Amino acid sequence: MKHIILFISLLAPVLANAGPSTEVAWTPETLNLVKKGDLAKGKKLAESCAGCHGENGVSALSEYPSLAGQVANYTYKQLMDYAKGHRVNTLMTSIAGGLSEQDAADLAAWFSSLTPPPAKQGDKELAKAQQLVEAGDGKRIIPPCFTCHGGNGRGEKMDVPALAGQQADYTANTLLAYKKGERHNDIYSRMRLIVQQLSDDEIKELAQYYQQMH
Repeated sequence: MKHIILFISLLAPVLANAGPSTEVAWTPETLNLVKKGDLAKGKKLAESCAGCHGENGVSALSEYPSLAGQVANYTYKQLMDYAKGHRVNTLMTSIAGGLSEQDAADLAAWFSSLTPPPAKQGDKELAKAQQLVEAGDGKRIIPPCFTCHGGNGRGEKMDVPALAGQQADYTANTLLAYKKGERHNDIYSRMRLIVQQLSDDEIKELAQYYQQMH
């Protein structure tokens, strides 16, 4: 808890000058929309996603994320952020721009219902990453990753993504984008504040750690 309190204390100067990171507000209506997403319609819509994200939501391409088993609220938020320009990617901005809020909810529900990606075996020593995930770093006021992403890497039901089994290259590139300020749709700048304190090697090791997490 003390890690979280100290971390939040760093947010004030950032929030004072920050613009909105998203237009998604977790109202009861929005939460209910995602919760009641139509799986059949989502499955149909997801057919066009298979080229990058895999037939069953598990990507075979290291630069694209697996979406199977992803927290539905998170997927919905990302699609809406792409559509509104709060997260930028030429391909995804175009795709999301053609989706209704209902379409996004249906897709999010469908991908969430799928079996999460399996862990990938690795033989690297990842002690530094394990330390950051389980204990954080008090000297740098970095909270343990598990406090938000869960002890099993499955994320949190509101909008914190699952990371277990995710493509290491994708996770590393995402964290580096936060570090460089190229991605800025994290609420309260929470990820930007954290990754700015991490070395590029630590980021890559964390990405590998989560890819290997069961």
